[in-house]
Amino acid sequence: MKKLLINPAVFVLAAGSLFVISCGNSGSDVAMKSPAQHTVDSTNQKEKSENDGKENDENKSIAKPVSMVEGTDSKAKTIENLQAAFKGETTASAKYAAYSKKAEQEGYHEIALLFKAASSAENIHANNHKAVLQESGISTPVIKPEYTVTSTKENLEDAIKGETYEATTMYPEFLTVANAAGDQLAMISLTYAYKTEKKHRLMYENALAALQNNAVKSLPTVFYICPTCGNTYETKAPARCGISMTTGEKFIKITSL
Repeated sequence: MKKLLINPAVFVLAAGSLFVISCGNSGSDVAMKSPAQHTVDSTNQKEKSENDGKENDENKSIAKPVSMVEGTDSKAKTIENLQAAFKGETTASAKYAAYSKKAEQEGYHEIALLFKAASSAENIHANNHKAVLQESGISTPVIKPEYTVTSTKENLEDAIKGETYEATTMYPEFLTVANAAGDQLAMISLTYAYKTEKKHRLMYENALAALQNNAVKSLPTVFYICPTCGNTYETKAPARCGISMTTGEKFIKITSL
């Protein structure tokens, strides 16, 4: 024997239809609802329909999902961040070059070499950021670096402050936005700078400690700079860069001013 299957939805619909029909034929129910009540209910129903229509129109006016809007915002913000990073690295390169000259004037040859090496690395970062912007069709303006040269000790303190900000705040935030935007080239360029700035901070801290302890002569006098990412090494170049995997023979060697 075949079982008879009843669709619950159809059953409910049918039951509802029968209920409406029976209510429509009931004189007692009609008598219980006054004309005034009927008018109010009709008005409410009309207002509800109009409101539903407005909500539908408002929903239609939303062109993109929230996630897509956020993605668009992060892409625009990434470009803005790269422009800021380009300006910052360009300024740092010029500033460290000036700090290098000041250190040499004060008799701190080893610190002068460190500043020159860092200046070279910051210039590589600036060029990387510029290249990513150009890939996006964005031109970079000519930057006129603004900075103040003081004593070598104060210059080192300023450098430590700048590198600390970039390594702990600026670049981590920029990387978060670039990741949200899905911008792989920006991620690469920003990562190169981020990892290098962490090393620069440590080098400056060591130089400041040596200066304060009258041990400047113990500092390195040879530096190697990765031409791809700006990664900076003291004394000896590795077989490959620990950040970009660039071979050591391509590194820029700095032994003099």
